[in-house]
Amino acid sequence: MGLEQFEVVAVLAVLIIVGASYFSSRFGLATPIILVIVGLAVSVIPGMPLIAPEPELILAAVLPPLLYSAAVNMPVMDFRRDLSTIGALSVVLVLVSAFGVGALLWAIFPDLGFAAAVAVGAVVSPPDAVAATAIGKRLGLPPRLLTILEGEGLVNDATALVLLRTAVAATAGAFSFWHAAGDFFYAVVVAIVIGAAVGFIAVRIRSKIDQPVLTTAISFVVPFIAFLPTELAHASGVLAVVAAGLVTGASGVRRLSVADRNAERTNWLTVQLLLENGVFLLMGLQLRTLVTDVSDGGLSVWHAVWVGLAVTVLLGLVRVAFVVPVVFTARRRRPDHEEQARRFDEALERVSRDERFQQHPRGARIERWLQRRRADARFYAGNGLGWRGGAVLAWSGMRGVVTLAAAQSLPTDFPYRTQLVLVAFVVALVTLVGQGGTLPLLIRVLGIRGTDEEQARRELALLLVEVNEAAAGQVLDNPDLRRRGGERFDDSVIEKARMVLSRISDPQARAAAGDPVKQQYPELMQLFLDAQQDALDEARSTGSYDSHTIKRAQKQLDQGSVRLSGA
Repeated sequence: MGLEQFEVVAVLAVLIIVGASYFSSRFGLATPIILVIVGLAVSVIPGMPLIAPEPELILAAVLPPLLYSAAVNMPVMDFRRDLSTIGALSVVLVLVSAFGVGALLWAIFPDLGFAAAVAVGAVVSPPDAVAATAIGKRLGLPPRLLTILEGEGLVNDATALVLLRTAVAATAGAFSFWHAAGDFFYAVVVAIVIGAAVGFIAVRIRSKIDQPVLTTAISFVVPFIAFLPTELAHASGVLAVVAAGLVTGASGVRRLSVADRNAERTNWLTVQLLLENGVFLLMGLQLRTLVTDVSDGGLSVWHAVWVGLAVTVLLGLVRVAFVVPVVFTARRRRPDHEEQARRFDEALERVSRDERFQQHPRGARIERWLQRRRADARFYAGNGLGWRGGAVLAWSGMRGVVTLAAAQSLPTDFPYRTQLVLVAFVVALVTLVGQGGTLPLLIRVLGIRGTDEEQARRELALLLVEVNEAAAGQVLDNPDLRRRGGERFDDSVIEKARMVLSRISDPQARAAAGDPVKQQYPELMQLFLDAQQDALDEARSTGSYDSHTIKRAQKQLDQGSVRLSGA
């Protein structure tokens, strides 16, 4: 393909992605489903060139920024609270699915070794959460369900790719369970260490630069800085990217300026839109190429199709069988969490009355730990996973383009390679269009509703009152409050700040040039904003409020800071 042809294709792809994203809500479908269907239709147009991108382009160039963007926006508090469920779905379920599919393929293809069959099982085992979360957000799924789906999508690719690499290596030699387990443990630990270090260092560097254009440019290379050295160390580069994103999201809100975070959020949303949807369009475009490869190899296309359907059914059954005990365990433990919340309430009430405890050097830290544990217990007690939520989790097993890219990365001398790649495509297509297309209907039939908007507004108001009171106590009620030069604020300025509290209007409109008293107001309000941010960070760390409420409060504080800095 020449340069001009490539430019035309790229422009058309962007226009198709934008159009599909705009009209997806009117059709009631997720954008990825529309793009796959459009890609399928375009691929069979006479004269359309065969599309066969290198699998490394997806695994090494597209997947890292996609996962990083999703991880940065994942509330770490929510991820921590559902880590056990996310780990079960993204690690244990992937392994069980891979070995189950491997056993089926081993029985169907006589010349396929068991290790090779497990490698193919690893290819089709990780669900892609993009379509499920896109549908869930539009239809208002509860935040906890969305967190579990997004968290599963962040980690399961790493599990599958590590297992794929281990299984492919086993096809060339003797297989040792303990050696494979050791490789898996090494890949996970090294990835987390490198990714967390890259995320921490990147945020520190960006906080020193404090220029939105430059810091955003650095953020674009962070996923690759985490991915490349981890892969060179033969660990999971994908998991390193996720770790870097989670660390950046958790520490960036404290260290990066509002302008930096706003610029990064806008730019990354654009990148995510193009890459995320572009890979689904590419997935549809590859149909003709895959069918041609199978036919040219003298193999049966329909045989690959029915094998893909059989694998799809097996994956669905395994997922349902796995989700049922997860939901049952969560429901059974709900009374325990209610009792834990009550005990932590009593413990906090006792320590608040104990003057010796309040004066203890570690008293504040222990009290914060008790608050966090109480918030966790309340969260589990009030956000249980019912059978309706379990049904959505079980039906959200859509596979995506990573499955297809991983299948195409199989060695060229792999037995039945072309047929197995088509099998992977059938699994991805059927689950994405079939399950993804019917997921909205399932959600409506089950009557699942997300957070009540009126309740969310009340919780946001309560949080803002708490933040304002904490800020007022730290700044306005502080007898030692001083300006930057050491002098006191004028009493009229402090009184005016008390009147407006959280509402920050344009200070320039009130500050006449040359009036030293009125010029103090922006400085005082900046101190107040800093104290508000400290109080909000404290609420975020204890987990006392829903992450969505925290995010909305953060947006209001950021808007106030922008208005103040622009004055």
